Amino acid sequence: MATFNALLVEKQEDKSFTRSVTQRSLDDLPDGTLLIHVHYSSLNYKDALSATGNPGVSRNFPHTPGIDAAGTVVSCDDNRFKKGDEVIVTGYDLGMNTAGGFGEYIRIPSDWALAKPDGLTLREAMVIGTAGFTAGLSVQGLVENGVTPDKGDILVTGATGGVGSVAVALLAKAGFSVVACTGKKEHESFLKNLGASKVITRGELLENKERPMLKEQYAGAVDTVGGEYLAQAVKATQYGGTVTCCGLTASDDLNVSVFPFILRGVSLLGIDSVQCPMPPRERLWGKLADEWKLECLDDLTEEVTLSEVNGKIDAILKGQISGRTLVKVQN
Repeated sequence: MATFNALLVEKQEDKSFTRSVTQRSLDDLPDGTLLIHVHYSSLNYKDALSATGNPGVSRNFPHTPGIDAAGTVVSCDDNRFKKGDEVIVTGYDLGMNTAGGFGEYIRIPSDWALAKPDGLTLREAMVIGTAGFTAGLSVQGLVENGVTPDKGDILVTGATGGVGSVAVALLAKAGFSVVACTGKKEHESFLKNLGASKVITRGELLENKERPMLKEQYAGAVDTVGGEYLAQAVKATQYGGTVTCCGLTASDDLNVSVFPFILRGVSLLGIDSVQCPMPPRERLWGKLADEWKLECLDDLTEEVTLSEVNGKIDAILKGQISGRTLVKVQN
């Protein structure tokens, strides 16, 4: 424990950013009540933004990204956990301005962590990670708003991405008919193996985008990209349906009239996984470990080592990654 490996992002004098796996010390970690030996993390789009110096995500450098971490407790100053407990950390400030899961150790406030449910391994928990947890919140939002499988198809945008791919699988497991929208039509078989009943292209979704309303096609939608794709999802949702919104990789603008809301009673539900309170967080993780546990986790996952993360950061920013990228952190 004198030193450990971590991916370190450093800001150079010319304001560029470099990344390398290097040796760090526990003294380099921030203050906190809980010290965790990280076994696994996962790569999310936000991690790539942090690793390239995006000021909307991370401002303090040098810095170790990784908004997800699963591992074992080394010590806990407030006795909330005991040594050896297996815990999961997603969200809060982890990997943003607090050293994150791309290092073998993290030190955080103990109330950021939850006990790993018995139905999941640490590895499975990080295949799910923030992306899968967000997908779970989205599916749960549809269900709690009265969307049921008998009411029709559910649209998922950005379906090959981390959130989208898990959403497709979760919805299919819950009995929904899923229409997966992607810019990677070559991955149609991948999406159908996850449970999608139909795969459409972005171009198909954007047809007639100038219209204020579209034909009622979907009982609900999980939008992961925002912008005109979210607008089209709202306009094509049937009476009383619900659209969840959790991403903005396409755009943070939403150009849509009020017609779908006041003429069809469509609900738009925002999804936030970062500050989700601990009680509902624990309940959903319990569901993901039990009735919503996915048998296809390995099918949507590529496992890499800490030294291999660097190249994957560039790939995810270019939209070249499908499914989930699991990071094996522990030596």
